Amino acid sequence: MLNKIFTLVVFAASVAIAPRLSAQDTDPAAALAAESAAYCTSTLNKDRPTPPSVVIDKVNEACALLTKEGPAAYPKFSGKNSPFIYEGTYIAVQDLNSGEEYVHPIQYKMVGQKLKAQKDAKGKPVFVIMSSVVREKGEGWVEYYWPKPGTQEIIHKISFVKKCTMSNGADVVVISGTSNISADDAAKLDLH
Repeated sequence: MLNKIFTLVVFAASVAIAPRLSAQDTDPAAALAAESAAYCTSTLNKDRPTPPSVVIDKVNEACALLTKEGPAAYPKFSGKNSPFIYEGTYIAVQDLNSGEEYVHPIQYKMVGQKLKAQKDAKGKPVFVIMSSVVREKGEGWVEYYWPKPGTQEIIHKISFVKKCTMSNGADVVVISGTSNISADDAAKLDLH
């Protein structure tokens, strides 16, 4: 009987002092998303607005990579020191036809989801609009309300979207946006 009590006490003590594992410790995707979010936050320069040309250049760079490497390039869009996490923002990639999210370095649970029906915080069908813009014009700017990277805080965001055909022939929408834009720059954009 004492042996059973001793075993229970030792077991209870080991459970009580055992380190608690977070979801990030057990889920590599969650850990990578947390790393990406932290890196994203570290790249923001609050003292200087992000020029629209920087966002356009990053989307073009991402499109060139996807055109060359296709889905094999997806891992390059996440993690600390990714060139596609910059200025407090990131690149996301979505299938043009189905709306399936292929790349989202921070909201990793969106990957694999079909987002056509998803709306922003004010009810705007943002992904339908993004797809329409690239179908009609090839590229353009879309404004909406979205969670700030790594948080649940809703911010006004302006994204540049561009149609890209990957090396495997799939048409995608390459997306990158910012909330760190000057009012003067935002006023010059043709926003949808």
